[in-house]
Amino acid sequence: MKKILTLLIITLISFSPIIGQNNLTKKADKLFDRLEFVKAADEYLKIANKDSEDYYVISQLAESYYNIFNPIEAEKWYSKIVDSSSDAEVIYKYAQMLKANGKYKESNVWMNKFADMRPYDNRSTAFKKDPNYLTKIINKGKRFNVQNLDINSEYSDFGGVLFEDNIYITSARNDKGRKYGWNNEPFLDIYKFDVDQGSYLNEQILEDVINTKYHEGMVAFSPDGETMYFTRESLFDKSYYKDSLNYNQMGVIHLYKATRCIKKHITWKDNGKCKFSHEWSNATRLEINSPNYSIKNPSLSCDGEIIYFSSDMPGGYGNFDIYKGEIDSIGNISNVKNLGQKINTEGQEMFPHVCCDNILYFSSDAHLGLGGMDVFYTKPVDGKWTAPRNVGIPVNSNADDFAFILAENCEDGFVSSNRSGGKGSDDVYAVKKLLPLCDILLTTNILDSKTKEPISFATTSISDNTGIVDNTKMTSEKGLAEFMIECEDKIQLTVSKTGYESKMLDLTFTDIPPPVLDVYLDPIEEIIVEEKINLNPIYFDFDKSNITNKAAFELDKLVAIMEKYPEMIIRAESHTDARGPAAYNKGLSDRRAKSTAQYVISKGISEDRITGVGKGEEEPRVNCSQGCSKEEHAQNRRSEFIIVSR
Repeated sequence: MKKILTLLIITLISFSPIIGQNNLTKKADKLFDRLEFVKAADEYLKIANKDSEDYYVISQLAESYYNIFNPIEAEKWYSKIVDSSSDAEVIYKYAQMLKANGKYKESNVWMNKFADMRPYDNRSTAFKKDPNYLTKIINKGKRFNVQNLDINSEYSDFGGVLFEDNIYITSARNDKGRKYGWNNEPFLDIYKFDVDQGSYLNEQILEDVINTKYHEGMVAFSPDGETMYFTRESLFDKSYYKDSLNYNQMGVIHLYKATRCIKKHITWKDNGKCKFSHEWSNATRLEINSPNYSIKNPSLSCDGEIIYFSSDMPGGYGNFDIYKGEIDSIGNISNVKNLGQKINTEGQEMFPHVCCDNILYFSSDAHLGLGGMDVFYTKPVDGKWTAPRNVGIPVNSNADDFAFILAENCEDGFVSSNRSGGKGSDDVYAVKKLLPLCDILLTTNILDSKTKEPISFATTSISDNTGIVDNTKMTSEKGLAEFMIECEDKIQLTVSKTGYESKMLDLTFTDIPPPVLDVYLDPIEEIIVEEKINLNPIYFDFDKSNITNKAAFELDKLVAIMEKYPEMIIRAESHTDARGPAAYNKGLSDRRAKSTAQYVISKGISEDRITGVGKGEEEPRVNCSQGCSKEEHAQNRRSEFIIVSR
């Protein structure tokens, strides 16, 4: 599907670097700059076979194969330059090709290198948070059945859309016309087939009001069926720009709309008007188009008021982002907005589709997936999109999986893929939902443990320690906060509020919707007991004195108390069990006590108000002179917080 990144899609604007070009590469470079990657690869290969050390030639060859999604050849040629490359995108693409070839462990090695080079890239941070994400995706229950369709050809076929009693697809099967240099296939056209009890009959290419000698494809229909939105290459309108290197005319993708004939009898075609009933007419380019960027992959909301699409317009987060716009009464689009950084990344986000259950499906090559492009989904909660989730296998594979479009019932539909075993370079597959996407709306109700009254504006956070689930919300005036989570997610819920003891809960949910989860917070004074601050155990890693996340969570309670009582002075005492040399235990406990005090000081508490003292094994809670169990040793390994004055 990499070809689709410009096909209809199109708009890939790739320029070959001037450095490294010479007379030997002149022909290949010209083909590359014109996006004719099949022919360019052939020419670079001839040079590479003679000079296998030329970095420029090898990198251009690898890029050519990457752009036509030939992962075997792309991996082969990237492997020859990655060790010496300082280009983070080369490293990333190599990792992607390894993953597409099923070499997941090796791909992770190179993703780690990419993350070191681009530590703040969203692709890096997501990977670093969950480097073992593949296991979770692969082990996720199969919720869809996927089956190849008989309508596929030896060419590229994709973007199945069910409309009334027809399926519309985009296809390069019209071999009577000229070929497109990108992948050496015919230009794309829109086709439709009759659907009859699961069979697809009567192949028809749409009339020349819709199809031209340029690319057309990816359609969407208004709910009343009277308007069709589709994309077309801008060269049809003589709209293009010239690249700054070779002055090639570069087209982009424009969004069009057409209206359906309403006459019930045969008429003659005149200036794009009807020839037969139910033909499409009046194909009109929309005003939001530009000669400088693409707008593609249209999809309408079920009420017909919102259109979603992909674009590389300025101001986005990556190459292609997903946007939405409002549709007025005559079908024009306004108030275009980017869907935001939770959905859009530095990579490619395309093929949005919103089903009538408000789930947004889209494809991405940058969110954590199995390889190539994967299908993801998200839902709006409290006006914001939830963290995107991978749909899982078999919808997704280690190839490009895209154009996931369901019918109105949100149960049946189509996905497109260039996975192995298909009939052509891209195929349309039928999908049928076997099990619902297991999402649960978790409602938390935060209450005062004494008064049982709701606590408004408390901070509630959920996390699965991978970054896939990571969300924070304030409770409403009624003490409520809602989160969308996935079945079998193991999450940590943290609740805090000034004046209350914070709480941390470990939760796992099945596919049974949970009742409202009541969480009671104790007023902070409740943990002041007999001139001590009674915290949960402060745990340290074995033989370590650094503060862990759980220890920090408990110490934050101490900080809250000391902020509420500014005259309070605390002595932090650290104790060990009696195992190991006494002198060593004394030193270890002293380091832990001082580390504890330093953490509290780092939160803004004056160093005059807290000291750390190591007691070693001197003051055990349980006498272990005759031996102790693990539990009894654990009682002796403790931190205590003594109130010196208040």
